[in-house]
Amino acid sequence: MTSHETRSAALVDAFTQEPLTGNAAGVVPDASGLTDSQMQAVARELAVSETAFLQLGETAGVDADRRIRYFTPTMEVDLCGHATIASHALLHRRGDIEPGTHTLATNVGTISVEVTAEGTVWMTQNPPTVYERVVSYDRLAEALGCSETAFEGVGESLPVAYASTGLGFLIVPVSFLDGLGSMEPDFDAVERLAADHDAAGVYVFSFDSLTAEATLHGRCFVPGAGVPEDPVTGTASGACAAYLDHFGAFRGGDDASLADGDDASPADVDDVSPTDVGDVSPAGVDDVLPTDGNDVSAVTSETDSAGDRERAAGGGAGEPSNAAGTPAEMVFEQGHFLDRPGTVRVRVGAGENGAPAVGGDAVETFSGSIHIPEDDGEEIIEA
Repeated sequence: MTSHETRSAALVDAFTQEPLTGNAAGVVPDASGLTDSQMQAVARELAVSETAFLQLGETAGVDADRRIRYFTPTMEVDLCGHATIASHALLHRRGDIEPGTHTLATNVGTISVEVTAEGTVWMTQNPPTVYERVVSYDRLAEALGCSETAFEGVGESLPVAYASTGLGFLIVPVSFLDGLGSMEPDFDAVERLAADHDAAGVYVFSFDSLTAEATLHGRCFVPGAGVPEDPVTGTASGACAAYLDHFGAFRGGDDASLADGDDASPADVDDVSPTDVGDVSPAGVDDVLPTDGNDVSAVTSETDSAGDRERAAGGGAGEPSNAAGTPAEMVFEQGHFLDRPGTVRVRVGAGENGAPAVGGDAVETFSGSIHIPEDDGEEIIEA
């Protein structure tokens, strides 16, 4: 039997406090010396949506506390919200980092991550890029496996749009939770749809949520990165929050009720021009974050039918934080249709130039050692 090097590895469920829920991330706390092909092999073996590989900054030769890289089972991606949350929650629980701000070098620049004394992790994303995209209901219905009527009502007030706060997504609103939950996507068609709009994936949401505390319920499809459906997503949640703020989804505050008999859509949209923050032209998945290494500052910090309660579109999200009426903090629920329920807390305008922050808890579900294969010296083949 061939002897292989081993490294410590863990599975950590992000955006949850309950094991085996939320979004599972692989974490290799010390990936120093591993090659691209070795990291890809480990990510393929752990077989979760993303695995994070970390090194101390001085070991990696970067001006940051740590260097991180993210791999899906099939490819490397430049940014992953839930794996960032999971990694820092694990490091904090193991005593490797203290509460406070920690700098993290990614493929596309250095970000800051805040860990609270309780272990909650906040990650501030990039200044938003948001602009409307024209997509027919029939194409959306064909790709997402639903009726065209799912987009009616809310679609009259909120458009389909591209939004990025670090990774681009096509944001698609639907009126009701049953339409969202019954979707059976054609993943090849979803991949083509996302690619046609320079997006990594498609994030579909409804204000018709499961819990009274939640602002909305979302589902995220990223088949182009080898992740048919991502259970609970940090990068997509940040993008959706920027979308809601940009299009004034909560304008009118308490007048935008989702009580029985009320329209399921928020206030009318009268601004569909590109945001004045960030690049207004579409960007490819590989270049949606700045590459100049500038820091992105961080911030600190059961179920009822929606028809059975009266609440504003912001749910339990608190007082509006800006002229658009966007709540200071929102709660996005996701993963329930995969039996992996979780919640993402989102704050718009937490960083410079309107950058949102996403936050959540995480729990370690498995730890051990993984055998590292010998480096075959070959480059990773991408489909």
